[in-house]
Amino acid sequence: MNRTFFIVTLCLLFKPLPTDAFNSSQLPAKPIENFNLNKYLGTWYEIARIENSFEEGLTNVTATYSLRKDGLVKVVNKGFEIDDREWDEAEGYAEFAETDNKAHLEVTFFWPFYADYVVFEVGTHYEYAFVTSDSKDYLWLLARNPIVEQSLIDRFLKIAREGGFKVSDLVFVPQDKYVLNAQISEQQNQASKAVNQFEK
Repeated sequence: MNRTFFIVTLCLLFKPLPTDAFNSSQLPAKPIENFNLNKYLGTWYEIARIENSFEEGLTNVTATYSLRKDGLVKVVNKGFEIDDREWDEAEGYAEFAETDNKAHLEVTFFWPFYADYVVFEVGTHYEYAFVTSDSKDYLWLLARNPIVEQSLIDRFLKIAREGGFKVSDLVFVPQDKYVLNAQISEQQNQASKAVNQFEK
């Protein structure tokens, strides 16, 4: 997957900007209130996702958010393409869909098309985040570190299943460019066991 294809396929998630006020009750999960954007800025490692067309074949995925001078949020998504053995990167921006203390943003890489970005759980110290979009076909576990505790994965699976997401479609993303292969393998093995238990 080359960079152009990565960006183009990303647009499959996107839709035209809305002309009417958005009702957050249409979302698959409730955005958290009292959201602190400044704490959310920085780099996040993608620990797990429901597989989707625009990330298929990508490992070592990260998302980095920073504040632009115009007040919008700069978004840089990066991942390593296994087949081509090269890095893919896409840059866009995000803005709040409702209020600046509700974790519902609209992200765009090709204006005027956008995607909903909904944080429905975040750690006390913003060390992890559960994220979805406009349907239950999209789900991500993001963390500040490429390796997380099994207890966090267990909680993520529990919340996802209770929320109606299909946990059997989750993939756990290798981050072997950032940590030792042995650590990643252990995390993926434990995560797979946890998914199997939730499916029983």
